[in-house]
Amino acid sequence: MKKKHYIKLIKWALFVIYMLLLFYVVFFAEGMGRAEAASGYKYNLTLFREIRRYWRYLGDFDTLGWIAFLNIIGNVLAFIPFGIFLPWLSNGRINVLATFAYGFALSLTIETVQLLCKVGCFDVDDLVLNVLGALCGYVVYVAVYGIVKMFNKDR
Repeated sequence: MKKKHYIKLIKWALFVIYMLLLFYVVFFAEGMGRAEAASGYKYNLTLFREIRRYWRYLGDFDTLGWIAFLNIIGNVLAFIPFGIFLPWLSNGRINVLATFAYGFALSLTIETVQLLCKVGCFDVDDLVLNVLGALCGYVVYVAVYGIVKMFNKDR
């Protein structure tokens, strides 16, 4: 096999591992309050309600501060790799709008499954934070790609 084939295989293997980890954390991680199904449907359809609620506790170093960190920063961080993988796997053919759309679609799917399975909470704020993470990942990809391209041009 050629070197390019191995690189492509490694990229896809890393993506699959990332997706498995993401789904494990979202649906099964006990530390994230996923040990048991909820007794009823839990949802938040008011934009920025949870973000505002958690924002004031973000800097605290207690249990509530940790929950706020996981809710706000964790949702963004969880989708940064997704925003990197999309253009990387497509060799740069995925643009920022497609990254937005795919990030939104994945996040909406996750939130909907959480609602239907009564695992976690359907939260529109999570949609915002997840898409923000995917877009941040896209920016990281573009920046790294630009740096690599600049250094390869000199050779």
